Amino acid sequence: MNVEQIIKTTKPIPLATRTIIHLSLVNSKLNEAMGNALKPFEVSLQQFNVLRILRGLRGEPANLSTLNERMVAKMSNTTRLVDKLLLKEFVKREICETNRRKIEIFITPEGERALTLMDDAIKNAEQQVTQNFSTKELNELNQLLDKF
Repeated sequence: MNVEQIIKTTKPIPLATRTIIHLSLVNSKLNEAMGNALKPFEVSLQQFNVLRILRGLRGEPANLSTLNERMVAKMSNTTRLVDKLLLKEFVKREICETNRRKIEIFITPEGERALTLMDDAIKNAEQQVTQNFSTKELNELNQLLDKF
């Protein structure tokens, strides 16, 4: 990926600026690839993330703040994401028995089944976008990204 060609400039770009632009372009490409993988399921990347968080809780409930804390992309519209997953019957919402002001969110069996299919689609997309890297290069890249 040549940053200068993509943004159509012939001027030299300072290295720090070029790096940030490059990372932004890669981020866009990754989001597009993952979003396309999830398109057949009519689920956004953020909704997929919510489902994975809920599955990871192994039957324990989550509340909106728990979901927001664990989201890859922090956002304030977690309520809307959960509402959309409710409509698909991938999650259910219950009022906490011990604290009636607290809403608990669970993944449903239908959500679990759909998530298993989504996992396969995402895994394929991940393999496609990382196919030009060796395992060693991916480890090195992760070490470099950890510095952020």
